[in-house]
Amino acid sequence: MTATNDFVVKFANVNGSGSASANELFARSILRMGVPVSPRNIFPSNIQGLPTWYEVRVSEDGYLGRRGGIDMIVAMNPETWEQDIAEVAPGGYLFYDSTRPLPPSAFRDDVTTIGVPLTAITNATYSDPRQRQLFKNIIYVGALSVLLDIDPKVIESLFGEQFKGKEALIDSNVKALNLGRDWAQQNLDAGICRLKVEARDKVGDRIFVEGNAAAALGCVYGGATVCAWYPITPSSSLAEAFASYCRRYRHDPETKEARYAVIQAEDELASIGMVIGAGWNGARAFTSTSGPGISLMTEFIGLAYFAEIPATIINVQRGGPSTGMPTRTQQADLLSCAYASNGDTKHVLLFPEDPRECFDFSAAALDLADRLQTPVFVMTDLDIGMNHRLCEPFAWDDAKRMDRGKVMTAEELEAGRDFGRYLDVDGDGIPYRTLPGTHKSKGAFFTRGTTKNAYARYSEEGSDYVENMERLLRKFDTAKGLVPQPIVREADSPTRYGALYFGSTSPAMTEALDRLQADGLLVDAMRLRAFPFPDQVRDFILAHDKVFVVEQNRDGQMRTMLSTELGIDPARLVPVLHYDGTPITAHFILGEIRRRLAQYHVVPLERAVS
Repeated sequence: MTATNDFVVKFANVNGSGSASANELFARSILRMGVPVSPRNIFPSNIQGLPTWYEVRVSEDGYLGRRGGIDMIVAMNPETWEQDIAEVAPGGYLFYDSTRPLPPSAFRDDVTTIGVPLTAITNATYSDPRQRQLFKNIIYVGALSVLLDIDPKVIESLFGEQFKGKEALIDSNVKALNLGRDWAQQNLDAGICRLKVEARDKVGDRIFVEGNAAAALGCVYGGATVCAWYPITPSSSLAEAFASYCRRYRHDPETKEARYAVIQAEDELASIGMVIGAGWNGARAFTSTSGPGISLMTEFIGLAYFAEIPATIINVQRGGPSTGMPTRTQQADLLSCAYASNGDTKHVLLFPEDPRECFDFSAAALDLADRLQTPVFVMTDLDIGMNHRLCEPFAWDDAKRMDRGKVMTAEELEAGRDFGRYLDVDGDGIPYRTLPGTHKSKGAFFTRGTTKNAYARYSEEGSDYVENMERLLRKFDTAKGLVPQPIVREADSPTRYGALYFGSTSPAMTEALDRLQADGLLVDAMRLRAFPFPDQVRDFILAHDKVFVVEQNRDGQMRTMLSTELGIDPARLVPVLHYDGTPITAHFILGEIRRRLAQYHVVPLERAVS
């Protein structure tokens, strides 16, 4: 197998071995050579001892989704040896620790084997067991840098940045790197590996960041002053990042007083309760959680919906149901979030595709929650949240001001303006609210989760209930024009087939669409970015005979929502479902759409023309 700047390397390690930083070092070194990479960390739920994998996609063309298949396995875990070897594409490469000889049956004839005695090298160099374990990881990075032509100066510069001011650590890591490089140069054939990295300028000004960190920074820029949360994988790092940013940016420069509150609650119920209390009081507040946390929060979410209190909930989705797969990714909380709580509820959902949109949408969610006076969900997942991704730099207009929505002032109340907390004055379904302490005698109301009339007075009159519930639907309809609008990608020629997708599916979908187009199979595509669905989503579906709905869950939850909310015949919507916990691949999408098109007797465009 020969490839330059277009291959996949997968590292198979043991959790707790210190390999994560070395594997990330490998990915960053290629990125620093100007070649786009997309790494994904696949790790277990325990602290240490179980298998962990780190997959690095190298793509000069800039494809950032999982491709499917691997070209080299760095097999450092004997427990997963067989399954790791089986993943390598024919003609690929096996890199392993050859200190202990293995029988011929352990290898594949169609895979090139590259053995480096890593344990022997570390044992001969280091006496401390922990040093042996940690530096073995750096030694294999050194050997790989020779095999793949990665510039060692780039790796050394990364050491300098990581251990700035700690020269002893820099020197010891450079020594370990050179141990691997020296052994590989002296003992391996120069042409044994035909996967190569050549310096390019394909990264541009893009940044390399995790979605959780991006969302946390978006909350800072969006004006959040309260974060109440309870630790849960894979969202914990989001609240931790928000706290870190606040310590840096939200202290008064003179008094050093904190201008924020980050509260680790006793559980998810308490955390959403604190967020709702802060939102009722006029603060911008959010919580970060995952699917099990949403399950616990639903009654409070219903209260915020019915009492019309702003709240932002960032759901970093993982596999479920119940405890499910804490360290695996899915898009399986759509229905539980869209209709969270008992009774008739509908909530605004935002679907970011990458860290840049995690930043943008988290800030936007705080505005939307205030303007609509309702809970707003930002629906990320583990694939975006806990993996580094290349994306466009964050942008912010310093002239931008927070949109607090309809908040009645003391001056308006003093002038005698009619105030009904749940009174629709202009037909958009959004009433005016007052903040506590606005006026000494006017504008007060009782916040309740029970039924009420337009002036917040308790009522069990059916007409009051119906009027209120219909007004909430008008507000939801208003949200269609406020949420991020869908993005359409049209095929080169008119086609009867379309595809809908959203969130972290985006990078794999982009590659799949490119390959379909290259094969003469024409499919229009629309990326959904929010619920409620804007009107053009229905128009897009009705313009095609069949529309593939690509999502990462078992039951086709997005397909269900599209059919229910838009009145679409489900037969028009073709499910393409991936839900094994790994990020969806371009290979999977491509195969599923090709198979369905073949069933519909669709032939490539060139063949049809000829």
